[in-house]
Amino acid sequence: MRQLTVDEASEGQRLDNYLVKQLKGAPKSLVYRVIRSGEVRVNKGRAAADSRLALGDVVRVPPLRLAAGAAVDRAPGSSASTAPAREFPIVHEDEQLLVIDKPAGIAVHGGSGVSWGVIEQLRRARPQARFLELVHRLDKETSGLLLVAKKRSALVALQDLFRAGAASRAMTKTYAALVVGSWPARLKVIDQALLKTLDAQGERHVRIVPADHDGARRAITLVRVARALPGYSLLDVTLKTGRTHQIRVHLAGAGHVIVGDERYGDFERNRALARGQAVPGLRFDRMFLHARRLVLPHPASGEVLTLEAPLPRECEALLQALAATAPPP
Repeated sequence: MRQLTVDEASEGQRLDNYLVKQLKGAPKSLVYRVIRSGEVRVNKGRAAADSRLALGDVVRVPPLRLAAGAAVDRAPGSSASTAPAREFPIVHEDEQLLVIDKPAGIAVHGGSGVSWGVIEQLRRARPQARFLELVHRLDKETSGLLLVAKKRSALVALQDLFRAGAASRAMTKTYAALVVGSWPARLKVIDQALLKTLDAQGERHVRIVPADHDGARRAITLVRVARALPGYSLLDVTLKTGRTHQIRVHLAGAGHVIVGDERYGDFERNRALARGQAVPGLRFDRMFLHARRLVLPHPASGEVLTLEAPLPRECEALLQALAATAPPP
């Protein structure tokens, strides 16, 4: 039995995310099971998976049979971490905030079978940094703008802004998404509730449900056609809420799946693209979803920051190849 004390870096985290981070190698299904059973205690009492932890809370963790090499994660920058040191392309950096351009295929943090992610690599690369914490999340398959707080005050201010979502007009998040088919220009707003569930392996799945469904959360997505291509549409997608897999599920629900999406997309088409069979001479083996623009107030000064990350080269190459297949006017 272990007793873990919540430090400043973990203050405000959900209990499930905290345990996933602390228990390297533990599948999410196991984490959720021990929470539901009451074996995990917070300040000697039962707690739900979505309970927010406070500074100084004591979390009791039962003995768990973890994968070989699994261990409790130590403080940021600890030599016990096995993450390789790595810096990422910097879009903006000051005393409060670090904004990077995350590549596709890298998780933002370790857990659920992933030993380490962006934040662990950054901490290893910057051992002198006293505080580095993720402000928000991006799916592993998504590239683009990712915010990391360098001070606790910045983390709290920015997380409050992200949680406000549609209620706040101070922030806009825009993604570039390539979808299959011709997107109807009249479809500019998707306002459909989403429900998040876990399968037997602890993997998240999200689906569209009626607004009055038990556990449903309202989700609003704004869509604009940025470019029409033969058989595809490049979209500018702006989030008014920040639900798990929101863009992927909303676009798929509209009948236009994101290229390369392995969970909600077109498996056969994705395989053909990855093998170079769909577009002659080009292999594309990632999801075409990129966090390209973020406008928000600076957490300390209040100055409006406009942050942009250009499309990755492989995404630009696919667009050019698709454009080349268009018949001459």
